[in-house]
Amino acid sequence: MIRTCLRALALAALAIGGTVSAQTFTCPERSINYWQAFPPGGESDLSARHQQLVLKKLCPAIETVVQYKAGAGGALLWSQTNSLPADGVNVVGINLPHMVLQPMEGNVSYKTEDVTPVYWFHYTPDLLVVPESSPIRTIAEFIRVAKADPGRLNIGGSGLNSANHAAHERLDQYFGIKTTYVPYKGTGDMGLAVLGGHIDGAMTYTPFAIANKGKVRPLAVTTLKRSAVLPDIPTIDELGIRNFDATTWHGLVAPARTPGEVIATLHRALAATLADAALKKSLSDLGIDIIGGTPEEFAAYIRSEIPKWTAIVKASGAKLD
Repeated sequence: MIRTCLRALALAALAIGGTVSAQTFTCPERSINYWQAFPPGGESDLSARHQQLVLKKLCPAIETVVQYKAGAGGALLWSQTNSLPADGVNVVGINLPHMVLQPMEGNVSYKTEDVTPVYWFHYTPDLLVVPESSPIRTIAEFIRVAKADPGRLNIGGSGLNSANHAAHERLDQYFGIKTTYVPYKGTGDMGLAVLGGHIDGAMTYTPFAIANKGKVRPLAVTTLKRSAVLPDIPTIDELGIRNFDATTWHGLVAPARTPGEVIATLHRALAATLADAALKKSLSDLGIDIIGGTPEEFAAYIRSEIPKWTAIVKASGAKLD
C-alpha cells in the first residue's frame, strides 16, 4: 500500500545516514499522525513542523498531522505508544535520555526496550540561561550565588527524568551547589516562566536562547565544544568540569508489531525529508544538529544509553524522581 515517487533528492539522503535507493523513495499512501509528547513550541515540535512542510512538498497526496499528548515529561504518550494502531499511520516522537531515565525511576508503565525505532533525527545541546534582567551575568557568578544561598535559585526545565533534569542534577553535583529544579510540561511552558521572571533561570536548549535573544542570557552550554550558533557562550568543560556533555537526542518510533516494510517506507520518506537543504539550514540555525540514522542504528544507540545512564546515576547518587 505504497506509492513510488521518483525524487533526485533521495540521493542526498544517503549523506545523512538514510538507506534510500539512489533512484526512488516511497511515500506513505495514507496521511500520518505525528504524535508529540510535549506541548507546542518546544524543540521536538519545531523539528516536527519543519518535517511536516518538507514531507508535504515531497509527498503532496498525504498530510502529516502533528498531534499532541503532553504530560509526565513525555511518559503519558510513550506509555501508550504500543496501543496505537501498528499500520504506519501513527508515529511517535521520542527523546533521549528521557526514555532511559524514566523507566529507571520506576513510575512509568513502559520500558526503554519497548520502542520500535523508525528514524534517528538529531541532537540538541542543553543550555543554562537566566532572564536578561537577572543580576547573574556569568556561569561563575551563578555558582557563587548558588553556593552562598543553597536552594534559593529556582531552575526550570522540560519534564522530570529528562535531559534538562539530568543536566541540572549533574550541574549541582559537579559544582557542589544546590538549586531547586522546577519541571514544566515542555519548553513552551517553561519559557513563559523564565520570560515572566517567575523562576531564576532554566536548563533548556539552544533554540530557546536563539528564539529569545535579548530576553534571556545564556550562561553555559553543556556540550564538549562551543555551539556554532552561540560561539561566545562557554562550555562547562571550560570551567574545569571535564566531559560534561548533556544533549537531547530526538527520533521517531512506531507502535510494536508495525510491519517491517511499513517501517522501511516511513524511514525512507523521512530520510529524504531531512536531506532537504532548506530544512537542514533552518534547523542548524537553531542549534539543532541533524545526524540521521537507520532503525538499526537508532536501536543500537538506545541500547547503549541504558548502561551509560545507569552508571552515571549510580556514580552521582542523583535522585531524579
